[in-house]
Parts: sequence; C-alpha cells; structure tokens
Amino acid sequence: MPAGLPKSVIETLMLLSQGRYVADRSLATAVYLSLSLQRPLFLEGEAGTGKTEVAKVLAERLGRKLIRLQCYEGLDVASAVYEWNYPRQMIEIRLAETGQESKATVEEEIFSEQFLIKRPLLQALEPDIAGPPVLLIDELDRTDEPFEAFLLELLSDYQVSIPELGTIKAAQPPLVVITSNRTREIHDALKRRCFYYWIDYPGAARELEILKLKAPGAAAELSRQVVAFVQKLRAAGDLFKLPGIAETIDWAHALSQLDVLALTPEAINDTLGVLLKYQDDIAKIQGSEAERLLAQVKAELAAAQ
Repeated sequence: MPAGLPKSVIETLMLLSQGRYVADRSLATAVYLSLSLQRPLFLEGEAGTGKTEVAKVLAERLGRKLIRLQCYEGLDVASAVYEWNYPRQMIEIRLAETGQESKATVEEEIFSEQFLIKRPLLQALEPDIAGPPVLLIDELDRTDEPFEAFLLELLSDYQVSIPELGTIKAAQPPLVVITSNRTREIHDALKRRCFYYWIDYPGAARELEILKLKAPGAAAELSRQVVAFVQKLRAAGDLFKLPGIAETIDWAHALSQLDVLALTPEAINDTLGVLLKYQDDIAKIQGSEAERLLAQVKAELAAAQ
C-alpha cells in the first residue's frame, strides 16, 4: 500500500474524524477499500449530504493536492482534459515562416507538450512529490452521456489518449472520488469501475454530532431543536427539496448570529430561507405548520429528557 494511506478501516475512520468528518463504519470501509485497492469511489446521494466533503478531507489529511472537476451540462474534452494553445501555436508558425525550418519540424514543435493546456483530468495523471493527487469529479450526473463514456478509459487504465502526442498514463493512479446527486442515472459501465456508496441523510444522533463539530457556537438546546426540526421536515417528505446537512449547519450558524438560544415560531419564520431553497416549500412550512412542528419537537425532546 502506498505510504501515508490508512492501513485499516479503523485508521480510515480516525483519518476522517481528524478532518472533522463524522462517518459511520460502512462509509469508512468503502473509502478504505477504494484507497487500498486503487479503485475510484463513487458517492451518490441527495445534495448536501457530505459527498464532496469526503474528497476534501482526504486531500487535506493525506497532504495531497485536490484537483476538482466541477461537472455541468455540455462539459467537453477541451474543458475537462486538454486543449491546444492555439494563439501560441499561431505565433510559433508565423515565426517559423521567417526562418528556415521545415513544415514537418514546425508541426512537431507546435504539437509538443509546451503548447498543451492541461485541464483537471490530465493534471491528475501527472506525478506529484506529495503523492498521487485526489481527483474529485463532482456532480457527474450534470454532464451528458458522451462525456461519461469518455471517462471509461481514464477510470479503467488511468490514461488519456491525445492523437498528436499518444497515450499519457499515470505512473501512480490518482485517488478518484466521483459524486452524483442522482438527477439522472449513471451508466452501469462506469459504476462497474468504481466502489459504490450511497450517502443518506444522517440520523438525529449523528446529525447532532456533526452540528457540534461544524457549528460549535450554537447553544446546546438550540442545536438539539434544530436537528429535531430538520428531521421532522425530512420525515414528512412532502417538500420539493429536503434540507441537507449543509443547510442544517447554515441554519444553526444563522440562528446563532441572531443570538437565538432556542427555536421560536418567529425565529423559524424569519430564517426559513436559510433552510429551504424553494418558495413553495417555505410557504408550506411558514406560520401554523412551523408552530405545529415546533410544538412536537419540544414535546418529544422534553419527554426524552
């Protein structure tokens, strides 16, 4: 196993914990197997559940460079892998025309590596003194299927084919983390090249633990109420977009900034835009529904204590 990588599931749990990432054993197992067997890790789940954070924590704790490819509709090879520096090539051609160089020599020079603009996927194949980088391919489901098909060569053999230069292969495979919010299904051919893990919304106990780490300034009672309220919203399941962990953390920060020590109907109504991102969802919860949910939360917490 490459030096510096965790040597067991327990060490992987510790590594994630040191990066202030609260993971369960099953996620740590998937991360450990991905690192030790040099296979990409495919993380799928709802937005805001901590998929991207896994790659960030790995890069930070392992001391590796993080190379991030943010996916979007229409993403192509020129933006993701490489493109030629055409302005520099044209200048080189003009300069060569004034000299005695042959056409073959000029062509060989302008299609050399010094005229190559390396994008994230090609950068990830380059050797690094700190070790292979962490390559984050974020929100793959936003891309088109042809780009997804292009990734198959990279994920199978950790190499990229450039017609003018040939095949560029990584001396050591990068640590690949792929995320998807499942707005569309990813093809089986790509999934088969990865270790798969679904990151779900956390239970109340784990979400409270996350909140204590990420929003330590929030009052203890407020944190318990925030987590319980968010859990109620998710359990109802009738919202267009359920709040993720990221929204829970943002809401706790916002309420703390307003010096709120415990949830009130007024505090909820004033800050729902931090927690919910669609007006229809906000309108559904504001007012009497927020008051009803809060009453349930307080009664359940009081009974538990």
